[in-house]
Amino acid sequence: MNQSQALVYPAAENKKDAEKNSKIETGPTPSQNTIPVRHGTFDTLTQALDYAAKGVTGFNFYSRRGKLLKSIPYSQLRKDARTLARKILYTGTPRGSHMAIVANTHSDFVRFFFACQYAGLVPVPMPIVMHFSGAKGYIKQIKRLLKLSSARLAVATSDYISFLREASKGLNLDLIGSPEEFDRLPESNAKLQSLGPSELAYLQFTSGSTRFPKGVMVSQSAVMNNIHIITGHGINCQNGDRAISWLPFYHDMGLVGLVLATLGSQLSVDFFSTADFAMRPGLWIRLMSENKGTISFSPPFGYELAAMRLRTNDIEKFDLSSWRVAGVGAEMIRPELLEKFADRLSVCGFDSKAFMPCYGMAECSLAVSFSEVGQGLKIDKVDLQKLAENNEIAKLEQDVSNGPKIKEFVRCGQLLPGFEAQIRDQEGQMVPDGQCGTLFLKGPSIMEGYFNDPEATKEVLSPEGWLNTGDIAYISDSEIVITGRSKDLIIINGRNIWPQDIEYLAETMKEVRIGDACAFSVTDPQGRERAVVVVQFRNSNGTNPQAFVDRLKGLIATELGIDCHVEIVPKNTLVRTTSGKPSRSGTKKRCLKRGLIRLA
Repeated sequence: MNQSQALVYPAAENKKDAEKNSKIETGPTPSQNTIPVRHGTFDTLTQALDYAAKGVTGFNFYSRRGKLLKSIPYSQLRKDARTLARKILYTGTPRGSHMAIVANTHSDFVRFFFACQYAGLVPVPMPIVMHFSGAKGYIKQIKRLLKLSSARLAVATSDYISFLREASKGLNLDLIGSPEEFDRLPESNAKLQSLGPSELAYLQFTSGSTRFPKGVMVSQSAVMNNIHIITGHGINCQNGDRAISWLPFYHDMGLVGLVLATLGSQLSVDFFSTADFAMRPGLWIRLMSENKGTISFSPPFGYELAAMRLRTNDIEKFDLSSWRVAGVGAEMIRPELLEKFADRLSVCGFDSKAFMPCYGMAECSLAVSFSEVGQGLKIDKVDLQKLAENNEIAKLEQDVSNGPKIKEFVRCGQLLPGFEAQIRDQEGQMVPDGQCGTLFLKGPSIMEGYFNDPEATKEVLSPEGWLNTGDIAYISDSEIVITGRSKDLIIINGRNIWPQDIEYLAETMKEVRIGDACAFSVTDPQGRERAVVVVQFRNSNGTNPQAFVDRLKGLIATELGIDCHVEIVPKNTLVRTTSGKPSRSGTKKRCLKRGLIRLA
């Protein structure tokens, strides 16, 4: 299922008049700036905006047809955000309170985000994606996040305000409104006291479980450190760079990488929405070409979708010779997808050496490692059997007939300055060189913890500051290589799906006892990650097994918006931990060994 099939969005904010004009207009914020580049060398986000406002660059927002909807120089953003901050203070909401901002790709999101920074409030970006469950499921999700974040204020544009109002019923927030309603408030006479270096910069919910989300607490000092190492050491941003992005503002790569880091290095950015990308992925390439974009990031599926949808006649019209950083991350990297993209677009000047594999996560603000600029893909070929049986990394030079099966892994570059890494086994001991294990990280960009969830924090963050990433990795010539995920996270078309959510839905069926469903991902013959749930089916009422499978598949599609393969397995198939809970890794291994999973 591709991205456009997997997600359903409300009506886009770009109205019919914006759709009529297909001519791309370069925004008034130029790529060349009038002030020296500073690579995020600030104590807070407001200091970063104060400096950026001295120049002429800024944010630009485009419609799905490529029409410029709004352009906001950083100087205007600063002025508007400070004015709005005084209006927000008029509500009397105490300093440090949380404000929920529904994070659609709109100029009002950045205005409210930075108004919170100046007013001393903590912004909480809220997701906009609605799955096939439609409005009811989305309202339920937002209500859960409003509760978990302890939000006192909430705002949404006209496309989402009705959902937000419904979700906030009974929660006793100080004010829920549209941007226009907040703009009508009087300005407070109180002096603006921006968030300081030791205070939270924002609260970001991990893009995984909808039923068990966790709010990542990111301090000003942590995110500013990450911005500095991204722009100064990872990308080496330069005067004249221009970024293009369709990544969602509620995701760490979209928010930190393409909103905060670009502002922190004073770059102009051209935005269009994720929904519009799913419908028209060619717009990404058009904007890169016509606006002379130099920097853009995407999960691998984005490059795949663009290469698949672009017409040969259109490709020949583009000029991608300016694209120097084609970042790729957020999911396991399949090199063949990127190679296909590079092959198709080489005719218009795209250089495969622009690919920059990277690794990061919201718990680290964003970035952990970057490949070297201009290096392209570096691939390790590993003996698959030795990896599977002994966690051994046995590198091979090339495929050999009748030789061992090979698994390819893309190197994600060296650790950014300030980070330390350890590879540990299941007992927490460091593994010897040449083996993979769980990746642990330590550094100044790491979160303070999960909001109001000390138990979840304790599970992943040690008193010494070591973060258990939950990712399986090894070190190759000082570069991080990710081979899998020990926390069983399932990634479908760039979306994180937690297995607990799938298992919960299975256990709501009368034919499934609690603990008799186990979800994980498998790689199909085409090399794609597929969600699978195996169920120990209890047929006490004469239910037709295929009818049960169809109902469960439909329920998962409705609630989570994914196509999940359902497999009925015999009793006692699920492997249990010592506490009696299903072991996902153990069950997956047993099912694959016995040939119980039959993907179509």
